[in-house]
Amino acid sequence: MRLPIISRLKEEFSFIQGNYAILVLSWIIMDFAMEMPGTYYSLYVIDPALGGTETILGIIGFVSFLALALVQFPGGYLADRHGRKWLISTMTFGVALSYIFYALAPSWHSILVGAMVGGLCLIYQPALLAMVADSLPSEKRGMGFSIITLITRVATTPAPAVAAFMITFYEFVPGMRICYFILVALFLTAATLRSRLRETVGEGGSIDRREFVSSYPRAIREGVAVWRKVPRSMYYLFLSNILGTLGFAMGMLLFNVYAVDTYDAYGNLVHASVLHISTVDWAILGMFLFVTMIIFAIPVGKLVDKVGRKIPILLGLGLLAPSSLLFVYGDLAKLYICMPLFGLAQILLMVGFSALQADLVPKEQRGKIIGSSNFVNYIIMALGTLSGGFIYEHVSPQLPFLIPVVFVVPEILIILFLVHEPEKREE
Repeated sequence: MRLPIISRLKEEFSFIQGNYAILVLSWIIMDFAMEMPGTYYSLYVIDPALGGTETILGIIGFVSFLALALVQFPGGYLADRHGRKWLISTMTFGVALSYIFYALAPSWHSILVGAMVGGLCLIYQPALLAMVADSLPSEKRGMGFSIITLITRVATTPAPAVAAFMITFYEFVPGMRICYFILVALFLTAATLRSRLRETVGEGGSIDRREFVSSYPRAIREGVAVWRKVPRSMYYLFLSNILGTLGFAMGMLLFNVYAVDTYDAYGNLVHASVLHISTVDWAILGMFLFVTMIIFAIPVGKLVDKVGRKIPILLGLGLLAPSSLLFVYGDLAKLYICMPLFGLAQILLMVGFSALQADLVPKEQRGKIIGSSNFVNYIIMALGTLSGGFIYEHVSPQLPFLIPVVFVVPEILIILFLVHEPEKREE
């Protein structure tokens, strides 16, 4: 009885090997590293020691996402023309070093520079996402994307506790600096690991500077032209995603600003939030969110592979409104209800969208499609973070979290009536 179960598990997860295994392992390292300072990042920026405000937080987000947007077209073009490996392995080192600006920041201006440098180095994103899709068989894509969520969330779960310990033991700003130095070391480790990836298209190889510059106009032309080669459903899936991205971006940097109070070493209130949650309770809530996502990851992956991609996407959209309202009008008890709903919605949307996009887009066009769609998404995110920070500080703290609730209705209608799953999935 035991042997058939083991054999079945081996068959079920046989795709976890090669590039996919390396990428998952690197994500484990990077997600844990990122979540440590990420737990309190926004509070770090607006701390009096760095001199930021909610509007400045939005400006930093705007610059970061604008830099990301500018490299998506060449990133997708170079991923399809020169291969995925070189971009991924080389630029991960650049991202790692960009966080030195965060660790040593005397003011928010240094974080602004680090955000811009890190955004430019993320030119490898289209190559990374394309390599994941290349490495998964079509019938296992739902499970494959879910396992990425599952394993990385397992690694991420203890990160808020580490961050809470650091800021409690070393005080807030010094503790955050230590977290960022640890992040740099772990990102460099992940970059070294990614140098072991194997190319999935063409021969690969490095790109000289002149070719990079000259490739930009061509990359834009090809990034736009490639949309003529994909099904119409991909257009509408993309449109729905844009609405969701805009809504999420407005509040994405403001959750802990809205929820968490901070104090100095003498017990004086430094930042007064709306919900008045402590830094320790926020860390526990973060871990609770990750545990929820771990629990749901595999079932959601199997659901996406069994019933199709649209139903999970619609379920995820349906959960966004109640989770947002519970957060905005919440207290500590309501946040423990909000977090599982939000975590489940995230997994349903991420896995369903990623699998359906891979089903609709041919392998040789994925880099350009991902690059061009990311370009628009990051422009939208830049505008969303900028407007969200301004609205929070000058209009209403609740509004950046309530506007996304309005967007849910057209998103559901687009997916329900205009997006159709293909009869034959792309490999």
